[in-house]
Amino acid sequence: MRFDILTLFPEMFEGIFSVSILKRARDKGLAEYHLHNIRDYSTDKHRRVDDYPFSGESGMVMKIEPVAACIRHLQQERNYDEIIFLTPDGEVLNQSIANELSMKGNLMLLCGHYKGIDERIREMFVTREISVGDYVLSGGELPAAALTDAIVRLIPGVLHDETSALSDSFQYELLSPPVYTRPYDFEGHTVPDVLLSGNEKLIAEWKYQKALERTRERRPDLLGENE
Repeated sequence: MRFDILTLFPEMFEGIFSVSILKRARDKGLAEYHLHNIRDYSTDKHRRVDDYPFSGESGMVMKIEPVAACIRHLQQERNYDEIIFLTPDGEVLNQSIANELSMKGNLMLLCGHYKGIDERIREMFVTREISVGDYVLSGGELPAAALTDAIVRLIPGVLHDETSALSDSFQYELLSPPVYTRPYDFEGHTVPDVLLSGNEKLIAEWKYQKALERTRERRPDLLGENE
């Protein structure tokens, strides 16, 4: 799977893509990350990529020309399943979206900055807009990294145990149940005996009930219940 990330700050991704699951996916040839500096497509001698917005509003807006030039350059090389703009007013990222996107081949992620990008980029090129929550960050780089991580870990062969992702929170619209490891007893706090019983049916029932309890307590909205 290929990710082409358009950004003003490619250096922000260097550490993220060089460790843990994302690095493992790249080393196995299961994921590719390609960073594209939008400034490289500016025709301004100072490589400027922003300008004042019409209407006199405060702040700056990413200019249309360098972003369009970068997108078109990449489109000449391959077809993209989605061109995704990371923006606070997009659809909120959830597990279902990550599952869907993990089945794609080529994704382009556009990281905004300043007050945003010229609206015509969204109209002309963007096929999907995704938010990581109802808050504003300084740019789209962190959301792009979060989206990439959420997708890559679902690609078959990335995780050592491919069934692990199936038990993550939100996969079945429930939060994950509690998990335990050794020692059995830590300062009087013990592991629930059912987890050591070897009875797969009882263990599965316990996990489901605990997941249901945790979801009802912490995220009743996932169950369609009022908080």
